[in-house]
Amino acid sequence: MSDTDVPARFPVTLIPGDGIGPEVVASARAIVEATGAPIDWEDAEAGADVFRKGVASGVPQETMDSIARTRVALKGPLETPVGFGEKSANVTLRKLYETYANVRPVREMPGVTTPYSGRGVDMVMVRENVEDLYAGIEYMQTPGVAQALKLISVKGSEKIARFAFEYARSEGRPSVTCATKANIMKFTEGTLKRVFEQVAPDYPDIESWHVIVDNAAHQLVKRPEQYDVIVTTNMNGDILSDLSSALIGGLGFAPSANIGNEVAIFEAVHGSAPKYAGKDVINPTAVILSAVLMLRYLGLFEQASAIEHAVFVTLESGTLTGDVVGYDRGTPTTVYTEAIIGNLGKQTENWTVREVKPLELPALSSQPDYVRPTDRNVVGLDVFVESPLTADELGASLIELAHGTRLELKMISSRGTKVFPPTGAITDTLDHWRCRFIIRENPGDLWDEDVHQLLARISRRHTWMHIEKLMEFDGELGFTRDQGEN
Repeated sequence: MSDTDVPARFPVTLIPGDGIGPEVVASARAIVEATGAPIDWEDAEAGADVFRKGVASGVPQETMDSIARTRVALKGPLETPVGFGEKSANVTLRKLYETYANVRPVREMPGVTTPYSGRGVDMVMVRENVEDLYAGIEYMQTPGVAQALKLISVKGSEKIARFAFEYARSEGRPSVTCATKANIMKFTEGTLKRVFEQVAPDYPDIESWHVIVDNAAHQLVKRPEQYDVIVTTNMNGDILSDLSSALIGGLGFAPSANIGNEVAIFEAVHGSAPKYAGKDVINPTAVILSAVLMLRYLGLFEQASAIEHAVFVTLESGTLTGDVVGYDRGTPTTVYTEAIIGNLGKQTENWTVREVKPLELPALSSQPDYVRPTDRNVVGLDVFVESPLTADELGASLIELAHGTRLELKMISSRGTKVFPPTGAITDTLDHWRCRFIIRENPGDLWDEDVHQLLARISRRHTWMHIEKLMEFDGELGFTRDQGEN
């Protein structure tokens, strides 16, 4: 927020959540109020109770209306029930408001002993939050083969890459690392890598480099102190951030923020842990530190730093919850909260609390066609076919069916490996085949009439469930070859 936008008081939607949620949210609320922060809470609901009321998303309209008004929410963990309800309510909230950046700080905590104590672990995981496999677009293509669409856009990649650099600047961090699986998924994961490398020169004050995500996981365990900010795709970020939280004592110390250009939602990384609900034993630090992130987002830097100092002073004094020292002798949630409130105004002398500057959010064009090629052509067609035939039998049938059309069968693959024409490879095949057709002669753009003709012929003998046009953009192939395909 700019200085000119700062109101006298800040409305915030407060969602207690499920399981331990009401306890940890109450703790964070009490501490925020004890600082005198000018927050006006709007109580709202989401999660399991809402699912039970028949709201399939787990998020009622009243809660959506509240967030639309306040533009900021602090929430507890939400349960995604098994057997009723539909999408995860957590994911629904993130996607409804285009909170494209998931921010998960990871730093060593005083009094919390781990194998990495004293190593100076202090990093931020920046996870793209609305694309990738978590778009949740899935199909059963045959009775035995499921498909998920992994969607990575240039625009989404640029937003998250620029956000990561801006976040590093806001916290005075010297480096940003991009972690992808671009060596295997060259179009999807490769898009983030390419865009990251295109954006990096705009931030000459920040060191940057790319790492393959499995090596990133390896390095996080081997030498985590080398990282300041890691930016990565949605699923990779989900996995790496949980790994990272284990380095500093567990999910009880893992806050997060879901930030978009219009709305921000703050929450702990951990789940609802229903077996501990109502027992006054849970560690509320993750939600407390999520509230710290919220206060900084709102520009309330003084109150945010006061809470962070108080948390560190409390932990330094040996006031530790059951997840750290055992639930039989850990400090109760309410007592821990009171201790932090009692330590407001005190400052740790042994632990650094960063001076944070306002975060500049990336402003990109709102045009849907964010990338506009000069030239494009459709050069062929992939038809996904369900068939109990062998590859050779199916291949012979499709060659016959395509005769007389503008398209000819180039190859058939099973799970990404070419199986027709035969290559001599040994591979187990299923009833799910990708059948690649290309224009026979005089290559030029493929017309929809050609597609319709081919599909009508295939339908005479076979079941097809999905097609993909094979595109060329500015002379570059817009599709991958299969293993064994030339």
